[in-house]
Amino acid sequence: MRLTLFSDYSLRVLMYAAARDGRLITIEETATTYRISRTHLTKVCHHLTKAGLLRAVRGRFGGLALAKAPSEIGIGEVLRLTEPDFTLVECFDGGRGCTIAPRCRLQGVLHEALTAFLATIDRYTLADLMLDPAYFGIAPAA
Repeated sequence: MRLTLFSDYSLRVLMYAAARDGRLITIEETATTYRISRTHLTKVCHHLTKAGLLRAVRGRFGGLALAKAPSEIGIGEVLRLTEPDFTLVECFDGGRGCTIAPRCRLQGVLHEALTAFLATIDRYTLADLMLDPAYFGIAPAA
């Protein structure tokens, strides 16, 4: 199983915003910090804002900030918002084309593994992933 870049970037943006401790971030500075595509990050931030995880402030001195406390943003919630699906194999989607689907035991094993993955992820919040702002090159607030 591999998470999409969209999920990866979503988590990175949220971690960066959390490190800023309420101060506004910009897409440009976040893209520079992580050395990732500004265009892709714009889509990610728009999605996170629509989902209510980020809040956008318009204007010359605008930017983005967390819309909730880090302890209120579940990692499982983020992944469910950003992953297109958790279909590990085609039989999760009805088994079309698989001749052994009606008797196959693999589907049950993979479903159990996916359930365990999600249960583990659901135990963590953004607060558990927070890093010291210095890791991002952010100077302490004056």
